[in-house]
Amino acid sequence: MNNARQWLEQFKQQTIPRSMVELSFARSSGPGGQNVNKVNTKASVRCSIKESWIPPWAQRALRASPHYVPSSDTILVTSTVHRSQSQNVEDCLSKLHAIIVDAAIKEIKTEPSEAQKARVRQLEAAENRRRREQKMHLKTKKQSRSARGGAWD
Repeated sequence: MNNARQWLEQFKQQTIPRSMVELSFARSSGPGGQNVNKVNTKASVRCSIKESWIPPWAQRALRASPHYVPSSDTILVTSTVHRSQSQNVEDCLSKLHAIIVDAAIKEIKTEPSEAQKARVRQLEAAENRRRREQKMHLKTKKQSRSARGGAWD
């Protein structure tokens, strides 16, 4: 688990190079006037889940992602936000990076701290005390009812 945390910390500091993914471009809708009809500014990034730089423990969460394409076992991210093709590529790469980080975080289990464990024990003890007090209150209420009604004996 420590290896996974170390990998995650290192990966957060890095960016995904273009050579690690498959890029494709298409004509984009949106702002740009007549430029939209002439220039392929829409960027699509496709990356296989089984790449060596993607951790195996994150594959299950990646397959549950809405960006997952089951037919090719890949993650597909597109961007049409910018008017520039290179900016859309950078946007796709940052989105892919965030998707992989989120998937890796989901699979890493974190242990609660000692302070959190002590707080839970304290809350459990308070709940048990409250429950016992409530039971005692109901018990005395029932006892007082039965002791009061002498006419029914």
